[in-house]
Amino acid sequence: MKRSLILIMCTLSALSISAQTAQWDLRQCIAYAIEHSISIKLQENNVKNQEVSLSTAKNSRLPNLQASANESFGFGRGLTSNNTYANRNTQSTSFNLGSDVPLYTGGQISNQIRQNKLNLQAALADLDKAKENVSVQVASAYLEAIYQKDLVEVAKNQLELSRTQERRIELLLRNGKVAETDWAEAKAHVASDELALTQQQNSAMLALLDLSQLLELPTPEGFDIQKPESFEPANVTLAMPEAIYTEALNIKPQIQAGKLNVQSAEKGVRIAQAGHYPSLHFSAGMGSNYYKTSGFGADSFGKQMEDNFNQSLGISLAVPIFNRYATRNAVRQARLQVAAQQLQLENTQKELYKEIQQAYYNALAAQKQCLSSDAALAASQTSFNLMQKKYENGKATATEYQESKTALLKAESTALQARYTFLFRQKILEFYRGTSF
Repeated sequence: MKRSLILIMCTLSALSISAQTAQWDLRQCIAYAIEHSISIKLQENNVKNQEVSLSTAKNSRLPNLQASANESFGFGRGLTSNNTYANRNTQSTSFNLGSDVPLYTGGQISNQIRQNKLNLQAALADLDKAKENVSVQVASAYLEAIYQKDLVEVAKNQLELSRTQERRIELLLRNGKVAETDWAEAKAHVASDELALTQQQNSAMLALLDLSQLLELPTPEGFDIQKPESFEPANVTLAMPEAIYTEALNIKPQIQAGKLNVQSAEKGVRIAQAGHYPSLHFSAGMGSNYYKTSGFGADSFGKQMEDNFNQSLGISLAVPIFNRYATRNAVRQARLQVAAQQLQLENTQKELYKEIQQAYYNALAAQKQCLSSDAALAASQTSFNLMQKKYENGKATATEYQESKTALLKAESTALQARYTFLFRQKILEFYRGTSF
């Protein structure tokens, strides 16, 4: 029994450690952020609100039902049947139940239902846009964290180079081939690289913290990310802005929401115009009452309620003739709203094209910079390898060696930054074509 318990505890412990050290890829980060984002939850709440509004519009076709009860008492002098005044106390009780059904409202209800359907679709499009915004933010923070994480490896390699040289110079010092100042300088370089590594580890930790906060994680402890798949920038072909824009017009949620808002505003015109038309309602009701005057005999409450029971059916027609131009002005305002939504849609389309243009040239520039930085890194690596051999053979000074090592570090950092910048820019460009991260 004890062995089984120990085995179970070890298994659970191993699973816990595995879960804590599991690395998240970009898709997992985006999925988690979308699920926990406050802004997306607010937009989801707006969708639910539009669903309620649509339900209200649909239910306006149904008959209503109202019950009422009234109890009143009268005191003081009043006119009698003999055309004289006398003090009388009266009591009356009434109960009524009524219903009203709209038969014709000039198309107001039908257009309200259509308008609320369009508003719901627009809210869903806005929700998709909110998810896209979160995806872009997460992708940017994710690649920044990966970049900072890779720089930690670069700093470690630089530190290992300095430690190797320190051990080499220490050995030469023991053999009397170098001065003690050379060893002290090598130790100083090691200390400097250790500090640089610590600073870079802090930067990587802060970048990971920023990403975890964007994901709404309760704590960054145990959270880590994995590098995206490698790619060759030279093999990436960027689509032209015009082609991307043509695709984006049919799929981007902000464009769909703009079109739906225009259609909704057009339904608003029809709703306002319904005020020019007559409305027809059917009504039905039933009720009874009880009445008693002091000094006069009266049947019992139950008897009167039974005898006074009444029913009614009716049809009412309301014809608008003049309402101080309220309907006319409502139609004007509705048409202005259509014009405003059309302008908003046009502006959204122009902004989208500008964004795509900007994204294309950013990606193009990042691709060129990436290729140039890769070439510069290869040259710096070759130069450093040659300098290292010269330094080890005593044909170069420690200063020359350190300068070459610093140049290599800068080239590695620039190449990494250029690579991740291009990856992000290229992903953004594909994002406008409907490709997910």
